[in-house]
Amino acid sequence: MFPTQPPNIPPDPVTPVPLPPAHKIAMLGATGLATLLAALSMLGPFSIDAYLPAFPNIQAALHATQIEVQQTLTAYMLAFAVMVLWHGALADAFGRRNVILVSMVVFAIGTLGCASAHSVHYLWVFRIMQGVSAGAGVVVGRAIIRDLYSDAPAARLLSLVTMIFSIAPAIAPVLGGWIVKFFDWRTIFLALLGYTIVLTWFCYKRLPETLPKEKRQPFNPGYVAQNYWAIFSSPLFHMKAGVVAANFAGMFLYIAAAPVMLPQHLGLGPDQFAWLFIPTVAGLFLGSLAANRMAGKSTFGRQVALGFGFMLSAAAANVLYHVFMPPAVPWSVAPMFFYTFGSSLMAPAVTLLALDMFPHIRGTVASCQSFAVTLLGALVAGVIAPFLSHSVLWLASGQLAFALFSLVLWSASRRYRSRRLA
Repeated sequence: MFPTQPPNIPPDPVTPVPLPPAHKIAMLGATGLATLLAALSMLGPFSIDAYLPAFPNIQAALHATQIEVQQTLTAYMLAFAVMVLWHGALADAFGRRNVILVSMVVFAIGTLGCASAHSVHYLWVFRIMQGVSAGAGVVVGRAIIRDLYSDAPAARLLSLVTMIFSIAPAIAPVLGGWIVKFFDWRTIFLALLGYTIVLTWFCYKRLPETLPKEKRQPFNPGYVAQNYWAIFSSPLFHMKAGVVAANFAGMFLYIAAAPVMLPQHLGLGPDQFAWLFIPTVAGLFLGSLAANRMAGKSTFGRQVALGFGFMLSAAAANVLYHVFMPPAVPWSVAPMFFYTFGSSLMAPAVTLLALDMFPHIRGTVASCQSFAVTLLGALVAGVIAPFLSHSVLWLASGQLAFALFSLVLWSASRRYRSRRLA
């Protein structure tokens, strides 16, 4: 067993980190870098949301059962969760740019395999291949931002990335629905392959390396294991990572249940998934915009408290509506706007507080944080959503439970940190 390393608990104001040489980052300004990192992060939503409207078509084409097609999403999420633990450690050892470029190539191969799969079992395999590579952009992107910026500038850039990224969950299911209506489900993956190829070329040409060789960490089993032990043995890390994971789970519960909820409970067709995704993404976008404007003007604690106010009010209102009224649009989906607004309002603050617990291995911390989010997401997709999707009231109650759990974790983290600093 590795020796226990007490968590490094810095004060909320983060000490700025030295920047790489100017020529290393001059290729892209802040907005250009945010756009590129957001485009990389979009691979995840495109991989998940775009093919949801095609589930019945995939089931018919591959002669699979409904649960077998549902498990293609679970396979992706589990692979994403496992590999996301390693993207950060690899980026700390071999550089940010190298890890992203290799992951993009692997993702392209997996996407081509999904488009050509002739059985659901082959689709599982290639979805796993997508899952092990899609998380690099999210994890390494956070580390790149923290390499270059600190405090309010980092929060602003992180919220800008989220604003741009939020376009993907809005357009992915809509595009997927139209594609499957006029073409077939394989065309969805072929379109994603085209996007991946263009993005890989752009990363090769423009993505800067923000971690100089002299600041890279050795990649050996003992050192890497010691870093993971230090992070996962920190109760404060689990609390802060759990806040983001629970918030995401409350939103993803509806995303994973969409193939059942929208057609069966709300009577919507595959080209009408926008009823759920547009309010969801509008909340993400505007919440990130609000976080961007509040950065440097409000404390992290106040920002998080305001976010919880929106989330809990939305989730509670959703439960109350479905206690007394039957599911209907727009009332069954409108609360998602306020839930995701609150979630994205607090996300940059909580994310940065977690990253700065271990400033010398931020890539590894970003991996562990993303692992917590994705592992809970896989549990939601494979177990919780299928169980709760039989009733919209159950789904609303599940979302409220996740929001309350997140609040408990945040409150516990503040008390724990206060005791340690006393």
